[in-house]
Amino acid sequence: MDSVMILSVVLGALLSVVFGLSLGFLLSRLMTRKSYQAAKEASEQHIRRSEARSKEILVEAKEQALQTRSQSDRQINKQRVELQRMESRLEARQESFEVRTLDLDETQKQLEERLKELRDEQSRVKLIKTKAEQQLESVSGLTSNEAKELLLEEAEADIAFEVSRRYRDAELTAQNEVDEKARIILAESLQRYASEVVQETTISSVSIPNDDMKGRLIGREGRNIRAIESSTGADLIIDDGPETVSISCFDPIRREVARLTLERLIKDGRIHPAKIEETVERARDDIEDMVKKSGQKAMFEVNVKGLHPELVKLMGRLKFRFSYGENVLQHSVEVGSIAAMLASQIGANTQTARTAGFLHDIGKALTHEVEGSHAVIGADIAKRYGMKEPVVTSIKEHHDTQMTSPEAFVVAAADAISAARPGARHDTLEAYMQRLEDLENVAKEFEGIEKVFAIQAGREVRILVNPQTINDVEAANLARDIVNRIEEKLAYPGQIKVVVIRESRIEQIAS
Repeated sequence: MDSVMILSVVLGALLSVVFGLSLGFLLSRLMTRKSYQAAKEASEQHIRRSEARSKEILVEAKEQALQTRSQSDRQINKQRVELQRMESRLEARQESFEVRTLDLDETQKQLEERLKELRDEQSRVKLIKTKAEQQLESVSGLTSNEAKELLLEEAEADIAFEVSRRYRDAELTAQNEVDEKARIILAESLQRYASEVVQETTISSVSIPNDDMKGRLIGREGRNIRAIESSTGADLIIDDGPETVSISCFDPIRREVARLTLERLIKDGRIHPAKIEETVERARDDIEDMVKKSGQKAMFEVNVKGLHPELVKLMGRLKFRFSYGENVLQHSVEVGSIAAMLASQIGANTQTARTAGFLHDIGKALTHEVEGSHAVIGADIAKRYGMKEPVVTSIKEHHDTQMTSPEAFVVAAADAISAARPGARHDTLEAYMQRLEDLENVAKEFEGIEKVFAIQAGREVRILVNPQTINDVEAANLARDIVNRIEEKLAYPGQIKVVVIRESRIEQIAS
């Protein structure tokens, strides 16, 4: 019974399984059929849309093809018309060319006939010329070659005379024009530049408050005045006028140092040799500063740029230098300005002429220290401090008779114009200054000399010697030798007193 029940249960389970599987299969098939039907409908619908779109595309393609064909036909027709027009023009040109060819052929025939006639005529003329030459030779007694030479000689003489006459006329005309133009240029340059006439003086005066100050300046046994004169190289004249001390010296820098020294000593009131030396050194420093500023001011005034500081300093020294009584620095400014004006008139380099004119006398700042003419010295200095070759050449040649550049000629002309101004120069003053310089230079030729000062308008020369090198006996011999050398080399009026000063100093320091 249990087995039957179990079997029944198993069979029931199996039947249930079989029924479930069958039911599932049927349901699955049913679902697959529905999906197939839906896909089929969708595919048919897509095919219908594709066919409709294909028809539309075909229609559009046909329309576009028709449009393209229409445009091509129009373009072809247009080109065909253009080709026909070009063919017409070519045919017309060909006809014209054929007509011209016929005309040229006719013209060529006419030219050939004319050429033949000319050759015949030439032959007749040649025959006539030969007969005429034979007749002339028989009449004149000259061959044709001799007659030609005679005619050529006469023609050459006539031509030479005519050329000479025209050359003379042109030369006179050019000379008149050049002279007139030169006068105009010089007049304009002088009118455009007007400067004051600066004259040199060799004496400066310093006011003193009272006679007691005179005694203090002189010092005990004259030691103060000797210290001032030996330190500055200037000659002090105290007894000439009331409450006035005169300073005499041909060298304006020394005279200016002495003037500043006296003014400061009088203002300070303490006057003794140590104070004098200190004041003189400070005055020299101030003069150096004044020299630098004077050079800069002159450079700005003449509008010259880019100068080396040493060139500016040397130009400033010319503030205290005079040539023929004319201040050299003012003269240099004037020459630079006039040279620039002349250069602009004749088409030369204006800046080169301006710079060379300003620096043309810079060598005079070192003529006491370097041998040679101031033009050569100035050219060497300018070259050493970076000036360009045209400027150096113009400085070197401004006193030469032969010049290699228009700028050098302009500088020389400007220098002459500046020197020719009324009252600008005095020959006697220049000769006087040169005599004093020569006097000092003669004394400096001997060994053991430290300083040389020409004073009393050249009537006295004071010489400071090195006491370690020269003793008292040698100092006396040195004075005699210098006197002999002055008598041999120099020409001078009156007498010159030579004073050799040998001073020994002993210094100790207490610490």
